[in-house]
Amino acid sequence: MVVLQLQFLLVPFLTSITGAAQYMMQDAALMNYIDRRFLSLEKSLEKCNQDILDYVEEFRDFSKMVLSRLAGLNNYKAEVKSEVENLLTRIERAQRDIDYFGSVTDSNTCIEVHEDLVKQQLFEEAEEKKKLKLMLNASCDHMLAGIRSLKIVKKTGDKHGSWMKDPGKKHTKIYLLNGSVNNVILEFANIMTFMESNHTLKARRITLPFPWEGTGHIIYQGFLFYHRYSSLNEIIKFNIQKRNITDQMLLPGAGRVPAYQLSPSTKIDLAIDEQGLWAIHAEPETGGNIVITKINHITMAVEHTWDTSCNSKDAEAAFMACNTLYVVYNFPSGGTSRIQCVYDVLDAVNSYKIPALHFPKRQGSHSSIHYNPKEKQLFAWGDGSQIIYKLHTKQKV
Repeated sequence: MVVLQLQFLLVPFLTSITGAAQYMMQDAALMNYIDRRFLSLEKSLEKCNQDILDYVEEFRDFSKMVLSRLAGLNNYKAEVKSEVENLLTRIERAQRDIDYFGSVTDSNTCIEVHEDLVKQQLFEEAEEKKKLKLMLNASCDHMLAGIRSLKIVKKTGDKHGSWMKDPGKKHTKIYLLNGSVNNVILEFANIMTFMESNHTLKARRITLPFPWEGTGHIIYQGFLFYHRYSSLNEIIKFNIQKRNITDQMLLPGAGRVPAYQLSPSTKIDLAIDEQGLWAIHAEPETGGNIVITKINHITMAVEHTWDTSCNSKDAEAAFMACNTLYVVYNFPSGGTSRIQCVYDVLDAVNSYKIPALHFPKRQGSHSSIHYNPKEKQLFAWGDGSQIIYKLHTKQKV
């Protein structure tokens, strides 16, 4: 009887335990399913994040490629512009040569030159000179007669460098460009600040997007004009205040040989005088003779080019003053610098009657010489020294 009662009690108990076990197994299966779904979702999210990162990287690469191609288009634009200007210049020079040779009588041949043709040739030459005088402002009538004195302002920096004021601005700021390859300009409030012993602490540092080459750069009306390093003949116009490139050009024929034999790092020497911006360089086709080019500093276009009779051999520097090129020569081992070749683009100066002009009281060489038309002085860099030369001028004869 007791056994029957126990069986009666155990059956419901076992049944309840079995049911609970089944529910627990079902719950475990459900949890396992949920875990697997969460893992699947996490993997999907991770893949989605990775895809997004890949797309972002691809977009960055695409943006870089587009910017690179846009920069390339700007370079092509500058190249095409320069080539067109070069072609026009060469056509003009070729036409002058054709006209000249057509008017010359060969000594070995008897050729009658019609009087009207001679008159026409003379008329065209006179018209060309009138155009040049109008472009270059013929009122600039003084010439260099001597170098009166020098002042060594400071000795700082490398053997090669350049320093100057901006003759197109009223301020008294001094700019120092150290080295033949660099991309940092030091700007000083005035010459007294520059002369202080701790001058670099008070200088404003201006970093260029591309370094310069040589020492032939110039600052004019708030812009730095310089030959871009590692380029053949690219001249960059850089806004000093806004710190950005505003224009660029390729100078036809330049950059293949140094402008001066004794300053091989300078392939293009830029200069400022009363008429604005000039470029001084040499070409293999001229036999090493110096070529000067008038550049419009606003449009960066070539206005005119002259092949001079001044040779670059033993030359160390040159500068423009009042439409006239003055070439400075020295000895390869160093010595007294002297001006012994002068070229006036308007033929107002007879260079054969000008004696050699010696730089006073100094032995050495110059890395750069810049004429300041506002102060009628030369700002020179000689063996790491910053020098000012005062000039003596007279009327052109």
